[in-house]
Amino acid sequence: MLKSLIILLFSLQAYATDADDILGIYWSPSKDGRVEITKKDDNKYYGTLVWNKTPEKKDTKNPDPKLRDRTLRGMEFLTNFSFEPEDKEWVDGKIYDPKSGKTYSSKIWLDDNNNMKVRGFIGMSFLGRTETFERYKLEDAEDMSAKAVTE
Repeated sequence: MLKSLIILLFSLQAYATDADDILGIYWSPSKDGRVEITKKDDNKYYGTLVWNKTPEKKDTKNPDPKLRDRTLRGMEFLTNFSFEPEDKEWVDGKIYDPKSGKTYSSKIWLDDNNNMKVRGFIGMSFLGRTETFERYKLEDAEDMSAKAVTE
């Protein structure tokens, strides 16, 4: 009985999610960019494009004409996420889609493979789309370096 209880406690711990578990770097869904998730002094979480294949690419679809000349690299496009421990989700955030120039309500959670699921929506979350951002691993960098040498 005690052995079963101990195994159960360890199993539950494996599925626990802490607020800072989301911190790190992730591949964009199309693998043409990497996003870093950070936490700021306001205790909220943000995502910044830290690498993309075309570093000179501009924010040409932005609804504000003054911002259309800024580069996408270095831009914060996931903003103001708060952690909800009961649901193990980061909620009440916004996601900016540079392909359309639109901003959507958003929530984030981690899947069983520690990848980030980002759902953008208008109004209710069931009226939206979910994208998977695969966690960036050191092996990815080594693979990319090897490709650069051979190309």
